[in-house]
Amino acid sequence: MNVAITPVALKIRQLMTQHLGQRLRQQFDQLTPHERRVAGFILDHFDDFAVYSAAELARLSGVSKATVSRLFRRLGFASFQEVRQHARELRHHGVPLVTDRSALGNGLERFQRHFERERDNLHRLLEAIDADTFDAIVARLDEAPEVVIVGYRNGYPVALHLRQQLIQARDRVRLAPQPGQPLSEEITDLAPGTLVIVMGFRRRARGFEALMARLAEQDAACLLIGDPTLAASAVKPTWQLECPLDSISAFDSYTAAMSLVNLLANHLLHRRLQSGRARIDEISAGYTVLDELD
Repeated sequence: MNVAITPVALKIRQLMTQHLGQRLRQQFDQLTPHERRVAGFILDHFDDFAVYSAAELARLSGVSKATVSRLFRRLGFASFQEVRQHARELRHHGVPLVTDRSALGNGLERFQRHFERERDNLHRLLEAIDADTFDAIVARLDEAPEVVIVGYRNGYPVALHLRQQLIQARDRVRLAPQPGQPLSEEITDLAPGTLVIVMGFRRRARGFEALMARLAEQDAACLLIGDPTLAASAVKPTWQLECPLDSISAFDSYTAAMSLVNLLANHLLHRRLQSGRARIDEISAGYTVLDELD
């Protein structure tokens, strides 16, 4: 199956496969001894190389600033500012890089900065959700004969938590693929009305576009939960909810995604409150019979 790749998606793919670290490794043997010093320092500090200025890279590597400039030109960068921009783009697409050494702050300031970023993510998430769209999603969660949740990499914990929450209120909620099994077996011959929920957070696994195209071919109802880089996706689902992942430094925050899981699960439970309460009671009784919880 041929899947169309948008120009934006192609740019992202090129960015992720030809980033600075890979260019350095590919050309390392062709570098001069002084250039290798700089390259070695960058590779050893790749997660935070962007916090250094060109002068600092030169000083810490024991070479001249001109050597640093020559190295970056050899790698295809017109200036050190372009290298910094490259690092910011990598961070935007999910590569965990420190781009500001003072980003965390000191003392209580670090907690305030973290709180403000998390609050901003939640605000952006909820502000972007259309109430009618949300109600339609919850209605399908309630009425679908089966819910299939697909999540790879950082999307897997979110998918696992969503499944754990939904299974409290309804039956036939499963994760796909099962460990060691191909995904194609899990999404073939989906029952009419099945809802497929796909986690599409940045640095998505290879085959994401093909999966979305396959679901579209099957005319399956699909909810795509991801981050703003989903704009590059060539295939649009039935519904799409975007969770900001911004944090104060290198690693993405999934607070907004987990909050969305909570919101969906609570609304599903309230939509089927009587049967949902009965199911929760039955599950709790099972815990007691099997002596699974304290």
